[in-house]
Amino acid sequence: MVRKLAELYGSMVFDEKTMRSHLSPESFGAWKQCVTDGKTLDPHTAGEIAEAMKQWAIDLGATHFTHWFQPMTGVTAEKHDSFLEPDAEGQVILKFSGKELIRGEPDASSFPSGGLRSTFEARGYTAWDPTSFAFVKENSLYIPTIFCSYSGQPLDKKMPLLRSMDAVSKQAVRVLRLFGDTETRQVTAQVGPEQEYFLLDKKLYNARRDLRLAGRTLFGAPPSRGQEMEDHYFGMIKPRVSRFMQELDEELWKVGVPSKTKHNEVAPSQHEMAAIYSDANTACDHNQLVMELLKKVADRHDLVCLIHEKPFAGVNGSGKHDNWSLSTDTGKNLFKPGSTPSQNLQFLLFLAAFVQGVDEYQGLLRASVASAGNDHRLGAQEAPPAVISIFLGEELTQVVRSLIDGTGHVDSGKRTLDIGLAVLPNIRQDNTDRNRTSPMAFTGNKFEFRMVGSSDSISGPNLVLNTIMAESLYQFAERLEGAKDFDAALMDLLRQVFRDHQRILFDGNGYDEAWLAEARRRGLLNLRTTPDALPELVTQKSIQLFRRHGIYEREELIARYNIYVDKYVQEVLIEAKTMVDMIGKDILPAASAYLSELCRRMEIQKACGLPALYETETADRLSAGMAELTRAGDALVKAISQVPTQNEEAMRSCRDSVLSRMFVARTAADELEGLVDRSFWPFPTYVDLLFSEG
Repeated sequence: MVRKLAELYGSMVFDEKTMRSHLSPESFGAWKQCVTDGKTLDPHTAGEIAEAMKQWAIDLGATHFTHWFQPMTGVTAEKHDSFLEPDAEGQVILKFSGKELIRGEPDASSFPSGGLRSTFEARGYTAWDPTSFAFVKENSLYIPTIFCSYSGQPLDKKMPLLRSMDAVSKQAVRVLRLFGDTETRQVTAQVGPEQEYFLLDKKLYNARRDLRLAGRTLFGAPPSRGQEMEDHYFGMIKPRVSRFMQELDEELWKVGVPSKTKHNEVAPSQHEMAAIYSDANTACDHNQLVMELLKKVADRHDLVCLIHEKPFAGVNGSGKHDNWSLSTDTGKNLFKPGSTPSQNLQFLLFLAAFVQGVDEYQGLLRASVASAGNDHRLGAQEAPPAVISIFLGEELTQVVRSLIDGTGHVDSGKRTLDIGLAVLPNIRQDNTDRNRTSPMAFTGNKFEFRMVGSSDSISGPNLVLNTIMAESLYQFAERLEGAKDFDAALMDLLRQVFRDHQRILFDGNGYDEAWLAEARRRGLLNLRTTPDALPELVTQKSIQLFRRHGIYEREELIARYNIYVDKYVQEVLIEAKTMVDMIGKDILPAASAYLSELCRRMEIQKACGLPALYETETADRLSAGMAELTRAGDALVKAISQVPTQNEEAMRSCRDSVLSRMFVARTAADELEGLVDRSFWPFPTYVDLLFSEG
C-alpha cells in the first residue's frame, strides 16, 4: 500500500523529477535557472519543454491543453484546445509548440477588470508560470499561468502574489546579510492552508433555491439539536463521508496536492482538510484545486460541498486558516526560535517586522479577507473578531516585555536573564497554548491567520502578509545597514518597535466584549463589515506601500477595489432577490395552505361540538405571522429598488438597508416554520440538511 501511495502521489504532475527524465540536461538546467534566477527561456528550450510536456501528457490520456488562470472572479478559468491539428494532406498530427506553452490569448472582455479597460477591449494574455508545475486532469494538460491585459496590467490573483513573494525575498535577504548570512539567495513565503466545508445530501440541496443560488440558507429555524453536545468535532467519520474523503485524497494526490489531514469539524455535517506547507504560489494553486475537487468528488457521492462562510445560522461557519512563515533556500525557518543568542536576535528582528507590519496595516489585512459571506462569520463566537491583534503566548510576550522595559527576563526554568546581545534567553518552540480567538496567532514557527473565509482565494491575504513584511524589513535594513555599532542599533530598534506597536499584542479572549472596548482604547480598528473594510485598500498609505514594492500601480489597486465592491453588491442583491422569491412563491403559499387546512379542521370540530383550541390559536398566530412576513417582504422589495447605481453608494445601501430588512424577513419566516406542519413546509429544514450526510 505504501508503494501504491508513493506511485500515486504526483503521478499526473510534470514536476521536477519528471522534467529531469524528459528533458536534455541543457534544457532542464535552463528551466532551473528560469525558476531560481528569473532568466528568460530561449525559443529552442521552450520548444523542447513543450514537446516533452505534450508527449508526457498524451501518454497519460490527455487530448487537450489549457492555460489555467485565476481571474478576479475568485475561481479559476480555462479554455481547452486540442493537440490535434490536420496537416496539408488531411492527416492528423499532434502539435504543441513552445509559443503555445509560453503564451495564450483568451478573450478577456467578460472577466472583471474594475475599469482597467473598456468592455470592447477584449484582448488578454495568459503567460506560463514556470514555478508552478503543469498537471493532467480530466484528459487535459493544465498549465498554470498568469493573466494580464493587452497593456500588461494584471487581471488575476497570481501575478501580484508572485510580485509580493519577490519583494519579501529581496528585503529578507538584505536583513540576513546584516547577520552574516552570505549563503541565502532567496527567502520564500511558505503557506499551509486549512479548508473547512460542509457536506449535504444532493437531493436536499437541490430542493433549496437559496442554497443553489446563494450558497447559503437564507431561511431556517434552529433545530432542537445543533452542535451543543460537541460530539461531532473529531468524531467518528461516517462511512459515506469517509468514502468521499478517501477519493478526494486520491484525486488531490494525483495532481500533487499534499493533502495531509482530514477530520470532522464542530458543526454537524462540517469537515476540514489541510495540506502540507508549500511556497505561497503553489499553495494558492493547490487550494484552488482543493475547492474545485471538493465539489466534483462530492457530486460523485450524491453529496454537495458548501464552502460558503456561513451556510447555516446558529452553527459554526467555515474559515480557511492560513498558516504563514518565511524560509530560506538553505532550509531555515526564519520564524523558528534559535538555540543561540544571535539566532534569537535574528528571530526577534523578523518577529518585530511582522508585529510592526500588522499594526501599521491592520486595515489592509482586514480588507484582504472582506466579503459578504465572511461578514456573517467574523466575530460570531466561532471565528476571530473583526479587530486585528496578534497572539504571541505567555513566554514570548514576556521576552518582548523585557525588551521594552529593559529588565531581566525570567524563563520557564525560573532563571533571570538580562536582555543583552550575549545572554539573550533561549526561546522555546511551542512554548504556549493556542488561542483560537486570535486573528493572528503565533504557533511556534509560523503565524496562523484565522480570518480568511472558506471560499476566498488565499492569494490576497498572503499577498498582503508578504508586502507588509517586505515593508518592515525594508525599513529595518535602511536603518541598520549604516549603523556604526550594529549590536547597539539592533537592540535599540527592537525596543522601539515592540514599544511603539505593543498595542497590537493581545493574548486574551478575543470573544470577550471587554476586549472590543479595550481595543478601542488602544486605537485599534474595528472594521465590522466589508463596506467598512474595503476602503482600506485604496488609502494613500496602501497605494504607496504597493507601489514602493512593485505590487500594484494606483489604477490597478483601484480596479481591484471596484471589483470587490461590485462583488459585494451583487452577492447581497442575489440573496435579497432570492429571499423575495422564496417568500412569495414558497413560504407564504405553504403557510396559506396550512391555514386553510386549519380552518377546515375548525369547521369539522365545531360541527362536532369540539373546542378546536390548537387549530384556533395556531391559525391566529399563523395569520399574524403571514401578515408580518408580507410586510417584511414588501419592505425588502422596496429596499432593493432603492439601491443606487453607483457602486460605493450601492455597497453602503446594501449593508444599511437591504441586509437589515433581510434579517427582519428571515426572523418572520423562521417563526412561521415553527407553526406550519412539516408536510406543508416547502423545502428541507435544518434538521434535514444538517443530519443527512451519512
